[in-house]
Amino acid sequence: MRKKAVKHNTLPDPKFGDVLVTKFVNNMMYDGKKSKALDIFYGAIDIVAEKSGEDGLEVFRKALNNVTPQVEVRSRRVGGANFQIPQPVRDERKKSLAMKWLIGYSRSRNERGMVGKLAGEILAAAKEEGAAFKKKEEVHKMADANKAFSHFRF
Repeated sequence: MRKKAVKHNTLPDPKFGDVLVTKFVNNMMYDGKKSKALDIFYGAIDIVAEKSGEDGLEVFRKALNNVTPQVEVRSRRVGGANFQIPQPVRDERKKSLAMKWLIGYSRSRNERGMVGKLAGEILAAAKEEGAAFKKKEEVHKMADANKAFSHFRF
């Protein structure tokens, strides 16, 4: 039997002391440039706090919760046909998907600089709008549309 992959402990970030922030920053980082990624994140949080008038980290958490999917569709081959089967998402994957979507759609925004882009996407997601939130809605719609095939799930 194969060995299970070892879960690594993620250290909390220096400013907020939060593991979630570290994971987000690690996802955002290019070429191991962690300090650059941290600068971008902290800058974005400052802008979010300034624009919303609330605690930036709380708005970030709210945004992350708003783009977190509950179900997703997975392809499964049954009798020569591929079906999209809705399945609940594991907790680890929920967070990971939400972060990836927030970061990905931030990068494709039109603001100047990654700090502004990320801040814009976080604010939009906190208000239940923006591309990352739309992606979650899309995934849920797909799962809903394919509910008829859920009996193929193991």
